[in-house]
Amino acid sequence: MAKKPPPFEDSLSELEQLIERMEQGNLPLEESLQLFERGVQLTRSCQKSLKEAEQKVSILLEENGEPTLKPFTDDVE
Repeated sequence: MAKKPPPFEDSLSELEQLIERMEQGNLPLEESLQLFERGVQLTRSCQKSLKEAEQKVSILLEENGEPTLKPFTDDVE
C-alpha cells in the first residue's frame, strides 16, 4: 500500500523550519545535505498538492463542458 503524503500545510511548515535551520549556517555539511534533500522532497510534495488543487478548481469552474476562467475576488456579496 502506498504511503499517503502528509497534508500540504504540514509539509509547508516542515519546509519553513528546515529553511530556518539551514539559514543559521551552523550545521555540519552532512546534516545540511540531509536537510537540503528533505527540503527538495517537501518542495516536490507541495508542488504536487498545489497542482492537484489547481486541477480541481479548473474542473469546478467548467461550464457546459468548457473551461471558464473567472477572476478571483474575495468580495463576499
